[in-house]
Amino acid sequence: MSTPPFRYDGYQIDPARGLLICRYSVGDYRFSERVTVPADPGRWARADAGKAARLVFLLAGVSYYKTAAPPVIDLGDTAVTDSERAFLRSFYLGGLAEFGYRNGLDLSGLRIEGPSRPGGTPPAARPAAQATGPGRPLVPFGGGIDSIVTTEMIRERAEPALFIVSRPGDRFEAIERPAAVTGLPILRAGREIDPQLLRSRDLGFLNGHVPVTGIISAIAVLAATLDGRNAVVMSNEWSASIPTLEVNGSPVNHQYSKSATFEAAFRDVLAGSLGPDFAYFSALRPFSELWVARRFAALTQYHDTFRSCNRAFHIDKSRRLDHWCGRCDKCCFIDLILAPFLPAADLERIFGGHEPLADSDMADTSSGDDGSLADKFRSLLGTTPTSKPFECVGEVGECRAAAVLAAQRPDRAGTKLLQVLAAELDGLPRPSAPAELLRPLGQHFIPDTYAPDDLLV
Repeated sequence: MSTPPFRYDGYQIDPARGLLICRYSVGDYRFSERVTVPADPGRWARADAGKAARLVFLLAGVSYYKTAAPPVIDLGDTAVTDSERAFLRSFYLGGLAEFGYRNGLDLSGLRIEGPSRPGGTPPAARPAAQATGPGRPLVPFGGGIDSIVTTEMIRERAEPALFIVSRPGDRFEAIERPAAVTGLPILRAGREIDPQLLRSRDLGFLNGHVPVTGIISAIAVLAATLDGRNAVVMSNEWSASIPTLEVNGSPVNHQYSKSATFEAAFRDVLAGSLGPDFAYFSALRPFSELWVARRFAALTQYHDTFRSCNRAFHIDKSRRLDHWCGRCDKCCFIDLILAPFLPAADLERIFGGHEPLADSDMADTSSGDDGSLADKFRSLLGTTPTSKPFECVGEVGECRAAAVLAAQRPDRAGTKLLQVLAAELDGLPRPSAPAELLRPLGQHFIPDTYAPDDLLV
């Protein structure tokens, strides 16, 4: 018995309530996602807002497709250009590569069927050096070191607002506290996924990671158009483009929708829909996590409020921590990448006395399935058969450089775990020297009017 296709059933805009409703189905299951962006109803009636809402509809479908992952996607009455169809297929295949790998699925035969509309190849997005002036950019803000560094860079050159999306009525302290430190205006959106997704196991749905940053990007573009803004500035760094692992020669990247591949493709889709004068780019694309960490170390006003711990973002509020857990992969990575640039005492204080690198028991397994912290760090450093974690963390070269630099600090001479980890790196290759990782790397789409001094030298 074949699996019925996943269908795009349509979307509706309710300007009076600032509401976009996206509808999808697969077989007998019907799904709806509700996105709210408060704005003057007249703004919602504008052509650019309608075009942006359509892109949200197209990208948000990935969350519901994965419930069954059929070989066919039926766009229903939604017509797309050839380039949009190609982009959407790449978004599904690249963004769901981890989902497919972990569920043992081969999605390579995916077909997207439905009506076409004229458009062909969109006009190329305006080259960075020819971009128009800064205007009023919107910066999606997650409260971590990346979005904080981007915010401080952009505010030196323009008048940004922060963009925060969450479930209606829910706010994360780990985002709100550093957002308050910026003192900048905040544009908010509510994203309410269909409640059936929260019952995936009970309903027999497939489950796994989706390219959520791509969906958030589309919602941010919608919010920007509704507020008369001409740019969305992301905080995706160079290493987000590096696959988490490769399977039979094909990349599997947990951060696909943070990658340069997605950024370039989405820019082209936006150029074809909104025109080349709307800017979408990552301010951190040519920079390593090591570069970002060094910049963040100087932003001391945020050190007491930022928190990138996974357990600060549980959907279940009763399980949400108001402090760093000191045990998850994100805690380990943030500690490691900041260790070369912040005094050991500062990091111990930031982690509330539970700094991962300060762990004294090299074989601690008291956290159950979490395993030892030493093994978590070895996974980041690539010194164990365990693959890099499926998390938004830096690549092996960045982590190795951070460990070496941190171990050389006088105040880290007695940090046993760090010294052991650094010693294990002796003789192992470091793809890039620390000095190289602190300079711009690779290509980017940052307009000159937004570029930091490092790119203008």
